Amino acid sequence: LLFQILGAVILGFGIWILADKTSFIAVLQMSSPSLKTGAYIFIGVGALTMLMGFLGCLGAVNEIRCLLGLYFTCLMVILITQVAAGLVTYFQKETLKEELSRIVGSLIEKYDPMNDDERNLKDAWDYVQTQIACCGWTGAKDWENNEILANQSMTAYPCSCSNSSKDFHVDSGFCNLDVPVNGTATYADWPVHEQGCMDGVEKWLKDNLGVILGVCTGVAVIELLGMILSISLCKNIHSEDYTKVPKS
Repeated sequence: LLFQILGAVILGFGIWILADKTSFIAVLQMSSPSLKTGAYIFIGVGALTMLMGFLGCLGAVNEIRCLLGLYFTCLMVILITQVAAGLVTYFQKETLKEELSRIVGSLIEKYDPMNDDERNLKDAWDYVQTQIACCGWTGAKDWENNEILANQSMTAYPCSCSNSSKDFHVDSGFCNLDVPVNGTATYADWPVHEQGCMDGVEKWLKDNLGVILGVCTGVAVIELLGMILSISLCKNIHSEDYTKVPKS
């Protein structure tokens, strides 16, 4: 039962990644096919874990060695895969960081409030900037690469970046800046947050690192216990009795 619950949690996490449309995960999921592939992997692992939990229970109750052996093997494969994924993520973190910078940089450069084809992506990024209280990826300067703002001589700025109370009711699109005497401006003239979203995301990860590691460790411990129990039960069953297999 415990492994079926664990499988349901993993399955639900994968579905959440695909369904989420209002967070940083949504930005990555809509911009990078690799994250969508990862979501399908989570769904597959969750479904497999639930199936293995059922087979493990069936094998333990009916003392079927082949089911217990299959249960042990699948748990071992899942655990090794998780450890390998964690190691790859850790050692490739700089590459992942560069990929994130590329994805968000492209999003900011092509951001167009009038383009309805990418509305979900724009809304997700506006939500990130509003919730984290950040602007751009490394800072507000990133928005200088936006074609629309450049054509307006930087006399407008992203509303979702604003730190001004008058813009609190506006969380998308561009807001007009009080035009300077010379009719041009820079990002330094904007009433926006100074923090880049990269720093905000890193801070969130650091603040929640203990919870993330705790959950991962808990999952690994549960899987190890399941492997130990299944192999112990398998050894205690001296001979296979296929008459105990439930008949349909």
